[in-house]
Amino acid sequence: MPLQAVLSGRIPSFQTEANGAGRRGCPLSDLRERLRRAGLRPTRQRLSLGWLLFGRGDRHLTAEMLYDEAMRAKVPVSLATVYNTLHQFTEAGLLRQLALDGSKAYFDTNPSEHHHFYLEEEGAVIDMPDCGITVDSLPEAPEGMEIAGVEVIVRLRRSRPAGRRQQG
Repeated sequence: MPLQAVLSGRIPSFQTEANGAGRRGCPLSDLRERLRRAGLRPTRQRLSLGWLLFGRGDRHLTAEMLYDEAMRAKVPVSLATVYNTLHQFTEAGLLRQLALDGSKAYFDTNPSEHHHFYLEEEGAVIDMPDCGITVDSLPEAPEGMEIAGVEVIVRLRRSRPAGRRQQG
């Protein structure tokens, strides 16, 4: 579905309610309402970037990846606007920011608490299956502070064949 058609409100879509029954609705209206509930004014740029972010289900991306998608979709935004929007969405609770690499941040469209695998060679992030990970022996928080959450990120790389492993 072309992004410009969605933004103009011309193309409605079928959506499924929790009971599985289809209902006629407009994804743009849903996105506008989602932004308003998060305390954000649904500007054209936020709607355009929000459509790109949330229109494909849960995923992980960097500002540069979203900017490239916006350029391919002919959305007129600057990289600075993409960064600002991602940070606004994160502050509003619509995204989670993941610090995986010192040079770039990833943003997760699923803001619920969950853990991740980071594929080092590909620079990709995937959700870890819910397997009941527990973290024991956390230190006491400094006075006046409380632990807000714990994220587990497991870094992965392709294993080397046994004969090619370096000894060191």
